[in-house]
Amino acid sequence: MAEKNYVASSIKKVSGQYGDFFNANFKLEDLQKIAKRGWVSIVISERREPSEKGATHYAYENTYEPPKKDIEEVKTNSSSDEDLPF
Repeated sequence: MAEKNYVASSIKKVSGQYGDFFNANFKLEDLQKIAKRGWVSIVISERREPSEKGATHYAYENTYEPPKKDIEEVKTNSSSDEDLPF
C-alpha cells in the first residue's frame, strides 16, 4: 500500500439546527500541489480522538486510479445507443 499524502487541514464535525455538518479548512498551497486536471481528490477520515484544537477528522490525497481496462470498458459501453431501454 502506498504511503498516504496527508493534507494540512482543520476539519471539525459540528451539530447545527438541521443536523451535523463539517467545517473544513485547507491550505491553498497544499491543495494546489496535488491538483490534477483542475481537480483535487481527497479522503476525509475520522480521527480516533479529537486533536488539541478540536479537529475531529483529517484529510489525505486520494490516489486511487481505476485500472485502464475499466476505463476503456466504460467508454465503449457508453458510446453504444442500441442497448438503451427507451
